[in-house]
Formats: sequence, C-alpha cells, structure tokens
Amino acid sequence: MFSRIKNYFDFTHFKGDLFGGLTAGVVALPLALAFGVSSGLGAAAGLYGAIFVSFFAALFGGTQTQISGPTAPMTAVSMTVIAGVMASFDGDLSQAFPSIMLIFLLAGCLQIVLGLSGLGTYVRYIPNPVVSGFMTAIGVMIIVTQMLPALGYYPNQDQALIKTFKAQAEENILEKILVEEVMEDVMVLENFDETIARAQNVPLVEIQKESKLLATQYSNGVVGTLKVLPRAIGQIKYTELMLCTLTILLIFGFKRITTSVPSTLIALLVVSTGAYLLNIAYLEINKIPSGLPDFNLGILYDFNLVEMSPFLFSAVTLALLGAIDSLLTSVVADNLTNTKHAPNKELLGQGIGNSIAAFFGGIPGAGATIRTVVNIRAGGKTRLSGMMAGLFLLFILLAIGPIASKIPAAVLAGILITVGIDVMDYKGLKGLLKMPRSESVILLGVLLLAVFWNLVFAVGLGLIFAALVFMKKTGDIGAEKMTIIPGASLKEGFQLSEEELRGVYVQDLFGPLFFGLTHGLTEFLDKNHKVETVIMRFERVAYMDQSGLELLHAALATFHRQKIKVLFTGLSGQPKKLYGQSGAMLDGHKGTASFDDLKACGVHLKTQLT
Repeated sequence: MFSRIKNYFDFTHFKGDLFGGLTAGVVALPLALAFGVSSGLGAAAGLYGAIFVSFFAALFGGTQTQISGPTAPMTAVSMTVIAGVMASFDGDLSQAFPSIMLIFLLAGCLQIVLGLSGLGTYVRYIPNPVVSGFMTAIGVMIIVTQMLPALGYYPNQDQALIKTFKAQAEENILEKILVEEVMEDVMVLENFDETIARAQNVPLVEIQKESKLLATQYSNGVVGTLKVLPRAIGQIKYTELMLCTLTILLIFGFKRITTSVPSTLIALLVVSTGAYLLNIAYLEINKIPSGLPDFNLGILYDFNLVEMSPFLFSAVTLALLGAIDSLLTSVVADNLTNTKHAPNKELLGQGIGNSIAAFFGGIPGAGATIRTVVNIRAGGKTRLSGMMAGLFLLFILLAIGPIASKIPAAVLAGILITVGIDVMDYKGLKGLLKMPRSESVILLGVLLLAVFWNLVFAVGLGLIFAALVFMKKTGDIGAEKMTIIPGASLKEGFQLSEEELRGVYVQDLFGPLFFGLTHGLTEFLDKNHKVETVIMRFERVAYMDQSGLELLHAALATFHRQKIKVLFTGLSGQPKKLYGQSGAMLDGHKGTASFDDLKACGVHLKTQLT
C-alpha cells in the first residue's frame, strides 16, 4: 500500500510544492473570504469551499499543478441560487440551507458523472462569444452589486426603505394565514372573525422581519442595486467608501511595484490592520467560526424538493461552468509546465471536491487560473501543492478565524471590485466590431441577458443560438460548395466523347451531410433537360447524420423514378457505414454503384457507354 501511495505522490519536489502551495494559499485567502461574502452565505462559506475543493480536487484531479477554490463565475451563479432559494423560504437561511447545499452537492455529483462517462473531452466545445459575454457579465455583476457595500449601504438597515414595504408585508402575512387555515380545513368564511383577530394580533416584529426581507429582495442583483443606488448615494458612509477605495488603490498600485507578493493580501492586511488599530468605526464581515465546520448529512434529507426544483437547472450550469473553468485553467497549466492534463480525471477531482465542500457548508469552486499560475511560478510541480494550499487555509481557519472576523466588509467589497475589473474579457469587447455580426449578437446578448435578466438562462440561450448559427452556416457553406457540373467537362478524365457524356452530371458534395443542409440533392434536375447518370462525389463528406441519410434516400428515390443511374465515388468511413446500416446496397440497388474514386468510375462509364 505504501508503494502505491509513493507512486501516486511525487515527493521529489516536496520543497517546491510546499512553497508553491503556501504561496497559492496566501493568494486564495482574501479571495475566498470575499467570494463567501458575495455569495450571501458569509466569509466562512468561502473559506470552507477553498479548503475542501482545493485539497480534494488536487488529490483526485488530473492536473498536477492545479489550485482550485471559489472563483468569480462559480460564485456569481451560486449567488443567484442562494438568493432564489432563500426567497422561497422567506429569507430564512437556516431553512433554506439544506436545499442550497443539496444543489451544490448535485453540481459536484454531475461533474463526477461527466468525468466517469468520458464527457470531459467535449466540455471544451463552448463558443468563444458565449464565454466572452459570460465573463464580462460576471465582471459587471460583481462591480455593480459591490457598489452598495462600498458605499456602506445595506437595504435591510434602511428603515425608510423598509417602511415602504410594510403594506406588502402585511398582505403577505395575511395570505400565509389564509393558506394555513385552508390547510387546517378551517372554514375561513364561517370563521372570518377569528381570521381577522389572528391577523390583527400579528407581532410587529414579524411584520418588520417580512418588510426587511422584501427590501432585501427588492435590491438584489444588478437591477435591484440600480434601483436603490440613489438612496445609497444619499446615505454614503464615507468611512466605508474610504476603506474600499484605499483597498482598490493598494491592489492596483502594489501590482506596479511587484507581482511576487499578492497585492490582494497586502491590501487586506494593511487596510484591515490600520482600521482596527486606529479604532475606526466600520462594519465587520460575518463572524467566522473557530474550529472545524460540521459535517452536515442533513442536506440529504432536510431539503424541500418543491422549493429547490426551480433551481435544479442551476446545478447543471454550475457543473458545466466549473468543468469549463477548470479545464481552461488546466490548459494554461499545461502550457506553463509542458505537461498534459487528464480532462476526465480532472472533472472527477473537481466533482469530489465540490461534493465534499457541500457537506461542510462551503460554496462550490473550480480551477483558479491566477492561483494556479502563482503556484507554478513559486515552485509547485505536483498535486501536493494544491493539497498544501488547502491545508494552509485550514490552518488559517483554526488559528486566526476569530481575528479574521474583524476584517471590514468594505475591504472585501474593494477586493471583489478589482476581481470584477480583472475578470472582464476586454479582448472580446474590443473585437466586437471586427467579428462576424452573428457572433457579436451572441456576445452582447449573453452579456445583457446575464446582467439584467438571468445568468443561467443567458448562457443556455447563448449556447442554443450559437449552435443554430453554426449549423446554419455549415449548411449554407455545404450548399454553396455543392457543385453540379456536366460530365462533358471531365471528358479527359473519363476518356469519352462529349456526346457520350451529354447525359452525365457530376454532383460534388462538400462538408457534413446533415439536417442543417437545406439545399436539395435533386434541385438541378429542373434545370437540365436530359439526365441519364448522376455521379455523387463523397470525397469531401466526412460525416452524415440520419437527416442527411434521409435526404440522400429521397434523392435516390427521385432518381430511380426518373430512371436515372446513380454512381457513388469516395463514399467511405462513417457515411458509408451509416448508409450500409440503413439496409441500402451500394452496388446494383436501384441502379446504383460505388467506386473508390472518379477514375474508377470513369472506367465503369467507358464500358457502359461504348
């Protein structure tokens, strides 16, 4: 057993792996805390996710130098899931928590399935405009949603805003009372005085709680932030704005001095320590518990399927997004280390990491490009480096968890704003006017839909539209390249006279023969008075689907009705196999025959026509 462990782990680079892992862990710490706060579950959830995803993704993954943990795209999707599920549970996190974590667990399990089924190889086939629009949308969403904490404004603390929702809160509470009475088989109309009395005795605390929930929901997301932004500007807390601005300036300014030390960590330590020592009154992040988090098996049976069912598609999105994010980082790692990752094994590792993190209350993560590059440059060479990063973060949790709770919320808002600025795809935005119009529409469509409507549906619609555009273009190119030429123009190759080849036509097919091909195979018949033989050239057809086969069969039936002979050339590989599986015969069936190339077909024609 020891020999197996020794073969799996390469200890010859232990010093480099140790230093690389520690360095990557230092970079990951402020980001983990910030992503946790941004998700809505608190800084601790980000730290838990970083610990378990980093350790187990490295242990079981297929990229030796990969550092994993919460990332901006994964956190953005997680944020929408958390907000949506909590809204279904009236803002009660304790009730919504099992359903939230079960969605995260399901995402991890889906990644495991992707890895075991070998589908990891195909995940990379995502159109660049979709990825570009999505990444830019993530950046915009992070920047906009962090404007409120940067200004020190929290909607659930704005009493004037909360008061505007009092009537709606009372209406919601009354509706709940009526629903409860119906469920209890109470005849509401016959006992309406009792219902009125119950409604009149609702505690003010409950009305205030419901009003706060409505105010929070009203200000959620980009649209909600823009709605309350004027109120936030009118109630700026200049201490919070100063801390946030100073954090941003330090992060970007320190990068100009050196990149060997992570600027986010410097900003976190300097601004947080300064604010604490100067006894500045600031808003702290949520308390980070000391000690190990609980292993919560309750997520397997405490969830509410009805409440979480609308978000099951989000689990699929998280799984695919994490897979894409991780495999793109794996490619970067390969280029830097001159190695080759195992994509399916990497997805297996990411899935295991995210699944275990869900049981401990952590937000999901993926391969993180910046942290991976830092690890490699610091000497990391094997999977031990990623495991060391996770262990370092665990040490931070156990040793200084309570101290980390003193970090100003505005500092993490500043860190997130810089992440949002960095994650945007400026190259894609600059190329908007140069790329094809359809790709520009896809990029802008994904960007706008993700920012102002729904992040998950935006990506799904972007993929569907991109696939439709691709199929149409492929079909159009195939139709455009499909040429019909008289056999007489090839008389030198056939060694036959022009008169003998007068009824012979050569149909040169191009590209895949599939359902996207709208051009018929018999349209040329209307343009020619005398067609006796059609030569269908398949040399440039590498693939044919069932729709293409039906199109071919329909053409053959038309040719047969008109007593036209059909000769195939170059039909091989997958198209030949599919044609054969359909029960059709290549030789002698309804006047058809097949040849390896045009020359062999010409020899056959010569014997038939002379």
